[in-house]
Amino acid sequence: MKKGTLAHLAAPGAVFAVRVTPRAARNAVTAADGGLRVSVTAAPENGKANAAVAKLLAAALGVPKSSLTLIRGATARDKVFRLD
Repeated sequence: MKKGTLAHLAAPGAVFAVRVTPRAARNAVTAADGGLRVSVTAAPENGKANAAVAKLLAAALGVPKSSLTLIRGATARDKVFRLD
């Protein structure tokens, strides 16, 4: 996915429901009904997958990674991020 492809969704205070697929063949962000699907190559251990998801999601939204906050789902496949 190109940088800033989902920039139209990047409004301050926006909340994103994300379904994560760790250990995927490639990194990707796709819009799905009801939220976003994020596939990352990182393994879900020691927060590596969460960090990879935040980085990929920030790039797709065209915002800095520090502006995304994981508010729910740190150890689950379904996560909720807020854009500050």
